[in-house]
Amino acid sequence: MFKLKNLPVLILFLGAGVFVAFRTLGLGGGKPADTRYEKILHNVGDMLQEIHYSPKKIDDNFSREVFKKYLTDKIDEQKNVLLQSDIQDLKKYETKLDDEIRGGAIQFVPAVSEIIKKRIPETEAIYKEILAQPFDFNKEETVNLNGDQRDYPKTEADRKEVWRKDLKFLTLERYADLLADRERNKGKEGFIARSDEELEKEARNRVLKIMDRKYDRLKLKVTDDDRFNDYVKVIAESMDPHTTFFPPVDKRYFDEQMSGEFFGIGASLLGEEGNIKINTLLVGSPAWKSGQFNVGDIILKVGQGSEEPVELTGFVVEDAVKLIRGKKGTEVRLTIKKTDGSIKTISLIRDKIVQDETFARTAVINTARGKIGFIYLPEFYANFDDPKGARCSEDVRKAIIKLKEQHIDGIVMDLRSNGGGSLYDVVQMVGLFIEGGPIVQVKDREGKPQIYSDRDKAVLYDGPLAVMVNEFSASASEIFAAAIQDYDRGVIIGSTSTYGKGTVQRNIGLDKTMGMIDPNSDLGTIKVTLQKFYRINGGSTQLRGVSSDITLPDIYEYSKLREKDNPDALPWDEIQKADYTRWKYGLDLTPIKKASQERLKNNEAFNLIRTNAEWLAKENDKIASLNLKKYQEEQRKVKATVKQIETLNKLPQELNVEALQEDLKKFEYDPGKLERFKGWIKNLRNSDIYLNEAVNVVNDMVVQKNLVYRK
Repeated sequence: MFKLKNLPVLILFLGAGVFVAFRTLGLGGGKPADTRYEKILHNVGDMLQEIHYSPKKIDDNFSREVFKKYLTDKIDEQKNVLLQSDIQDLKKYETKLDDEIRGGAIQFVPAVSEIIKKRIPETEAIYKEILAQPFDFNKEETVNLNGDQRDYPKTEADRKEVWRKDLKFLTLERYADLLADRERNKGKEGFIARSDEELEKEARNRVLKIMDRKYDRLKLKVTDDDRFNDYVKVIAESMDPHTTFFPPVDKRYFDEQMSGEFFGIGASLLGEEGNIKINTLLVGSPAWKSGQFNVGDIILKVGQGSEEPVELTGFVVEDAVKLIRGKKGTEVRLTIKKTDGSIKTISLIRDKIVQDETFARTAVINTARGKIGFIYLPEFYANFDDPKGARCSEDVRKAIIKLKEQHIDGIVMDLRSNGGGSLYDVVQMVGLFIEGGPIVQVKDREGKPQIYSDRDKAVLYDGPLAVMVNEFSASASEIFAAAIQDYDRGVIIGSTSTYGKGTVQRNIGLDKTMGMIDPNSDLGTIKVTLQKFYRINGGSTQLRGVSSDITLPDIYEYSKLREKDNPDALPWDEIQKADYTRWKYGLDLTPIKKASQERLKNNEAFNLIRTNAEWLAKENDKIASLNLKKYQEEQRKVKATVKQIETLNKLPQELNVEALQEDLKKFEYDPGKLERFKGWIKNLRNSDIYLNEAVNVVNDMVVQKNLVYRK
């Protein structure tokens, strides 16, 4: 049921739908009916202009931007396939793409496809020729691996030289590894030491296999449809980083990832040496019940019912997964090669598969000062199509109840690398920790803010709370962290700031008569930014993210990975703060921060991370040497630093992390899942210095809370 507050958005959608439907039906003149490509592109262009939160003007400047991004991001990222003459030939389209978007015939992508189909066999011949001859790693040469800093080669000789250096670097990486392996195993019984020449040839053969797999994909998997879909994606993503286009199969895959449920056969896949292999089987799934699959079986073909099967040569795992999944009750036929070499075709009926390993997890950490509950939430998942489906807010509610039964003294909520998800569930989840009130403000393109509030005065948990974040905690994670921080309800601990995604998207089908009601159009779906998030203190989470109360040194601090590093990101701004009352038991963070700082000063691992984070980021960006000795010396420094950090990351004394019996029972029906869950617990015990410090912080909060209550 639609609520009154959603009417302005509904009217906006319907207005756009009427406008586009009028044009598409051709009622205004005698224009020939659009092709499928033209319908998709024109509808996307109209919707971007009509409903995007802050649309760029689709003009010649926008056209130039899309022209450049499409060629460099989707077609030839390393600038080693196309020639400058190709770019010059395509220049006639550089300022015409806006005309295509607004209703003109599509000419650019077909022209690109024609050129790329000619260049693929040419460059395939180049890499095969180069890799047939040994490299000289004693020469003083360098290579710039950053495609953004390259020019397209002027001549075929220039292009061949670009390939030579790229392939030489790829071979050098593997050659150096083989030399190091020989050195490590020297003198060991049964080890046969090969010569430098043999190892160099082995390194080239490994690179050849990689390139062959890549080119199999380009020749056999990537189609004109794929190139067109990428074109539409670039147009959408040029509005802002989170607006995009989904072809129907990609939209289904997105929904499956979001809900944690899909209809398939219950086998996880692994890409290995160009093959798609069965990696694990889910107990009780169609694949497991059939008794015909084994770990290690290679999937050669996938067929939909009686249709002609698709060969998986050139496919990556994600491609294969999209083919194998489908609608409940439908048939999928897999042709597999068994480990004994025999080939057989197996028919299965797809059934519901629940990815419960991606749902919230809990554990208890026993310390000398108290018992701390731990909740790990990898994403804000929700099944919008099934009222009885999994929802993260409900799972976290149950997790808190289980932890309270263990008489915990505090809770650590781990949102590290949580990319977001359901807004509804964020509001519900914050409400578990406060006595009601506003959680987040949302503003649309009309500029009218709307407040989402928790209206339940009940508090499920009122004790000490720490929220762990990092630079990959985004969107819904940032809303949660911001609300907890603004209410003084807990402490945010982690990297200097979170990712900085403060925008709201909706999926809208490209069938304009049903676009808002049914996002799953046969033409595809546009995920479009409609609103921006604002904290209840008035500041946006966009671009700046949420700053941690307690900052822990982070290895990715200087890597350009956040929203602010994307030139298409929408700007930060602020609106009027909401009316809210801070948490009545709010603690003074000053002594808690000071205690953490003192611990960090004496922590060798954190000090090393702080010292080397910037250096490691620069190492990734610099021009690489093609001289063996110089490369080995550079790698020794990098590997020594990384190894030192990894070693220090392991806690000198294990955390006493205890799995709840209820969780162990949940996975006991599937030995594979149970083993992975136990592995997760083991990893928490041994190698998470960040969790260890979060536990220390919560213990400090427990002490201060007890002092406050005594007063």
